[in-house]
Amino acid sequence: MTTNTVGNKPIDVYAEATPNPDSLKFVINRLLAKGASFDFDGYENAVKSPLAQALFEFPFVKRVFIANNFITITKPSDDMWVELIPKIRNFIRDYLSSNERVFAEDINLDDANYAMSDDDGEVVTKIKEILNNNIRPAVEMDGGAIDFQNYEDGIVTLTMKGACSGCPSSMVTLKSGIEALLKRVIPEVKEVVAHQE
Repeated sequence: MTTNTVGNKPIDVYAEATPNPDSLKFVINRLLAKGASFDFDGYENAVKSPLAQALFEFPFVKRVFIANNFITITKPSDDMWVELIPKIRNFIRDYLSSNERVFAEDINLDDANYAMSDDDGEVVTKIKEILNNNIRPAVEMDGGAIDFQNYEDGIVTLTMKGACSGCPSSMVTLKSGIEALLKRVIPEVKEVVAHQE
């Protein structure tokens, strides 16, 4: 664990394994994005997060996912975590200690795909409630997120983010876990699929 102090509060950063061997979760004792998550797959797409852009300066950073109190970093398969963990951990600690911005001022931290909307029908409301209450906490523990995309003709489309994106076990989680749960609780749901970018 790496510690540094901002004012009287030390910044702690530690690494946790995820089910995706190419992704590692860096947990921080500071809230970064309350209730929202942001997935960046490259420097150009990370314009709303100076922290993510700074992380992309490392040649081994392939994807950056920021949520609540953690950052999930995805690396290329051929790089070894044992060499990268200290560099990333120290960088995050030093960055946060210097009070640099995590997000640009115009980013909407309240914009979450789990948020209920007056436009949601009864089925979509039920889907979002199950995702928020049953799926989201477990998936975040593994360094990722699964966001609601849409519901149409019995098909629920979800987006895999963070450690879930590209994870070998994510399709098993999607079909055996999430699809089975939604079909059992909501008879209108016929299938759950991953959004293809």
